[in-house]
Amino acid sequence: MSAQRGNEEQEEKETNTEPGGDTAEEDGGEPGGEEVRSGSSASVKVVLVPEGHVMTVAFAIELSIHELKRHLASELRVPADVLQISLDGRAVEEHKSLMELGVRPHSSTRMEMSSTDPSFHPLRPLRPLEHDSMPDVITVQVEADGGVLQEVVVEIERPRHQKAFLGGYRHRLTGVEYHHAAVQTLPKRRPDRGVAVFSRDTQTVELKSQAQQCPVNASTQMTGIGCYVSCMNDRLVTPGKYTTADEYHDRRLRAVIRLQTFARRWLAQQVVDHLRKERVRRLAWLEMQERRRNEEKEEQLRDRRNRWLNPKRQEDFNLLYQALEKWRNEEEQRISSSLRGAERKAALCALLDQEMDLIAAIGRHHIAVHSNNYDKAVRNFLDKSASPHQRRAADGRLIEIDTQNTIRARELRDLYNSISLTTVSQEQRLHFLMTLKHTVKEQECELTRDIMDLVDREVDLMTRGVKSAKLEGLRKRICTLLLQYIKTPAFNPEVAKLLKVPQNPSQLKNDMILCQYCHRYLRLTDFIMSASGSLNRQCHQCARLNNIARSRDDFTFYKSILMRLRDDEQRLNAEAKIPFLLKVQDMQYLVEAVWASRSALSASIDLYNLVFVRWDRQKDWSPWNCILLSKEETSAHLEVEDIHTTYDTTLIHEIERKHAQARRHFSQVPIMSEHLDTHPVAVLGNQLFSKPITMAIVKHAKDITQTSDH
Repeated sequence: MSAQRGNEEQEEKETNTEPGGDTAEEDGGEPGGEEVRSGSSASVKVVLVPEGHVMTVAFAIELSIHELKRHLASELRVPADVLQISLDGRAVEEHKSLMELGVRPHSSTRMEMSSTDPSFHPLRPLRPLEHDSMPDVITVQVEADGGVLQEVVVEIERPRHQKAFLGGYRHRLTGVEYHHAAVQTLPKRRPDRGVAVFSRDTQTVELKSQAQQCPVNASTQMTGIGCYVSCMNDRLVTPGKYTTADEYHDRRLRAVIRLQTFARRWLAQQVVDHLRKERVRRLAWLEMQERRRNEEKEEQLRDRRNRWLNPKRQEDFNLLYQALEKWRNEEEQRISSSLRGAERKAALCALLDQEMDLIAAIGRHHIAVHSNNYDKAVRNFLDKSASPHQRRAADGRLIEIDTQNTIRARELRDLYNSISLTTVSQEQRLHFLMTLKHTVKEQECELTRDIMDLVDREVDLMTRGVKSAKLEGLRKRICTLLLQYIKTPAFNPEVAKLLKVPQNPSQLKNDMILCQYCHRYLRLTDFIMSASGSLNRQCHQCARLNNIARSRDDFTFYKSILMRLRDDEQRLNAEAKIPFLLKVQDMQYLVEAVWASRSALSASIDLYNLVFVRWDRQKDWSPWNCILLSKEETSAHLEVEDIHTTYDTTLIHEIERKHAQARRHFSQVPIMSEHLDTHPVAVLGNQLFSKPITMAIVKHAKDITQTSDH
């Protein structure tokens, strides 16, 4: 076998060896040495345990494991009987061959080899890793007969003798010496003929000088006297048409032109097919975008109808009041245009009565929804207080931790759920009431005494046979006092972190403001704070009542525009801040007061189809770097490279004027003034130095009327 050693896997610190080229001849020839050079060999990677070095051996798959151990023992210079070879953690029998173990030709397998006596015969590679830079076995593809590619395992031979120096040359300026290369393959040894050739006779050269001349005879046979040559197989050759050089080159030119014609036709067909596919794909994309916009608009209209029919939130009731106000205005205009005098007054009075009935119906529904939402809010509050603490472990798992406070909160939650049940038997109700009494009896205060008195009263009435319908008010009072008991941090410490009002009165010193409408002292969070920094001295409840009675506005359009803007900016820039500083009222000011509730390009007034995008797409969105467009116009605007060369000068000046107006308004906000441009552009004179406008919402009756039709 040929010797193969190399560093095949440096990352695993492996040392790869192959059977040595001189070993086979010194041992008298390894069995199967010729089979290894045939096409039925495989690469065997032997891992030396426990050092982790790897020896790669190109071995014939017909040879046994015993012969492999003999070769490895000669390479490692250890006895063969101390070597133990295992495959996949199991010892391999020595009489089995590689083919019996499932090794295929030209493949590779991995085995482990250990020493049964590591103290006296350790397994160490003889060649350091730094001396090996070439793998022992490589696989190349050779083209066989018929053009078939065949993979052949090639063994890299490393001679143990020093290569001969073949000379070289030296650079005159730098002095660097360059040596000629020597061939890698060893010379092929001649086969032994069984005759001694190392003698003086065989090595003596005998020289002889002898001149030789080979005769060359040539003859031609022809008809002559006494010789007849048949002409039956002769052929008559006549000369063809003579072609001049110009005719030849002209024929070549016509052929080239014809080839170019067909080639250019094929290329043109490819270009046309590509353009056709791009056109079809573009039309499909446009159709998909149009369908998506229509579906989105239909979804908004469907959601708006559902909110009309089944209102659940305050925004839904604002929508109802806005629809009521629109209906009242239309009826009032119809009556004023068609009736006069007493008939007009009577119709207006009837209209007022209808409006009062509708307001009362909306109010009754609002009370029912508020009661249902109140029950859901109470149960969510109790579930949140009774939930265990969650911590994230080092391995990413979520760990839940129960404390005494969470266990106490869970018991009180279960007690409240039991007391609030209405469909229970009398025995179960008595059991729940006794449990409640024993629970609150642990703390002595006025609240617990009231709860125990109410419990005793209900127990007494139940024993007297009072119906459950007449005890409904008493049971509600018990649930209310129990909820107050649960919300007291002295009895339930876990709710302290969930209460909105801090328990320390000193924290409310600078956080209380007087409402100018209801004349109540409320916290700062109960008032409306605009992005301009001005505080409205009207609390949320008074603002809601004022909207129901007077303005009847619906901010659903502006909220949807703001949420879409935040999603787009978050996708473009994860660190965007300005869209998240704005509120719905600020977005209403931008849409109505600055952009007049219409698209800047097409003047579309459909608020369902209007969105805010960047004016200069290279900068982050801001009220002074935005434009209000329809959804169909956004894709075309975002593809504009240079704004000044694409849009008209008049349009650019108008948009810059709107940007200056928005900059003046929002520059009053301290946190937003940090994002203002250092050198703002003066548009149409000294507009930036004009008098600041006040916070006012400009209503366009025509636009709102057309928009509300949707």
